[in-house]
Amino acid sequence: MDITIQPRLLRGNVSVPPSKSMAHRYLICAAMADNPTQLICPETNADIEATAQCLRALGAKIIPTETGYSVFPISNFPSTATLPCGESGATLRFLLPIVGALGIDATFLLEGRLPHRPLSPLWEEMERMGCRLSRPGENTIRCTGKLRQGQYSIDGGISSQFVSGLLFALSLLPDSTLDVIGKQESTSYIAMTKAAMAFFRAPNYHSPGRVTVEGDWSSGAFWVAAAYLGSDGICIENLHDGSIQGDRAVLDLLPLLAKERPAISASDIPDLIPILSVVAAANHGAVFTDIHRLRYKESDRVASVIAMIESLGGKAEATENTLTVHGTGLCGGKVDSRNDHRIAMSAAISATVCKTPVTILDAECVKKSYPNFWEDYYLLGGKYDQFLR
Repeated sequence: MDITIQPRLLRGNVSVPPSKSMAHRYLICAAMADNPTQLICPETNADIEATAQCLRALGAKIIPTETGYSVFPISNFPSTATLPCGESGATLRFLLPIVGALGIDATFLLEGRLPHRPLSPLWEEMERMGCRLSRPGENTIRCTGKLRQGQYSIDGGISSQFVSGLLFALSLLPDSTLDVIGKQESTSYIAMTKAAMAFFRAPNYHSPGRVTVEGDWSSGAFWVAAAYLGSDGICIENLHDGSIQGDRAVLDLLPLLAKERPAISASDIPDLIPILSVVAAANHGAVFTDIHRLRYKESDRVASVIAMIESLGGKAEATENTLTVHGTGLCGGKVDSRNDHRIAMSAAISATVCKTPVTILDAECVKKSYPNFWEDYYLLGGKYDQFLR
């Protein structure tokens, strides 16, 4: 599906979806708990569903309800399992160490760019500690053997999801410790994992009975940016101001973009860079540093952001570890989302400041994190036409 959006400002009330990052973590904790859990998560998406499906394959009973899920924990882990991860990196990187800790012969099914996203050094550390990992096919990973107790070590500079996956796994391996070396990236996501585990009182995983997934600052950032760009009639609901989510930083970063080309590190906010790039192009520009991990997202987000900005009439370029967006303003044009939900949503917000229409290719990719994005955009007064290929 392609969408062509007419330039106009937005106005009205919008409620952001639940945080998929926290939903992953709560689902995993609930599946390992001692009693059932009511998970309040009124909207879902492809990534959350991938984690739910994989946990079902491991023996959890997860029933959709009007308000989220009823999660009945795993009573007996299977000896073998096939886990359909879809395109969800969090699902794969969290559950791979968990099945290793449990000694399950597990085959992971991967889609989209997920087979090409990095697993090193998690792969090597799991093999060092007793597992055997292989790629039977281009889109599959197999894990056999069992992780042993002991001292684990992982470089924190590649993905915080490696750290989170090992934290889950080591809660199942008594007397084991984790040493995170090097520069840690996206530390707020590690804090979210620790908070979820503490809420369920890991390593024993006692169900609290009911848990609510708070609103997603990563999704809300698009509407916050739209308001900053002139759509100041938007009222954004379901965002917790005291959240530990790292992308809450959008509130502090947007004012910086009113200044002359600030330097902003992408280290802890990789998911904000596409929308911040749109705001930068519409203002005085920006230099984003520490961008190396952006190349391994749902698309190569360095290349995708540059292509998006240039397709909209702006100018951007990159070096190995910096992305420079010039404050040229944006005119409109045709953006290839490259099947990246954050590129599609960022391009949609750009239409609020463009002079001519914005066409977004493969606009349905928003289902990965925000399936109702286009409905919400319409309810806020956005005018667009949909074209099925």
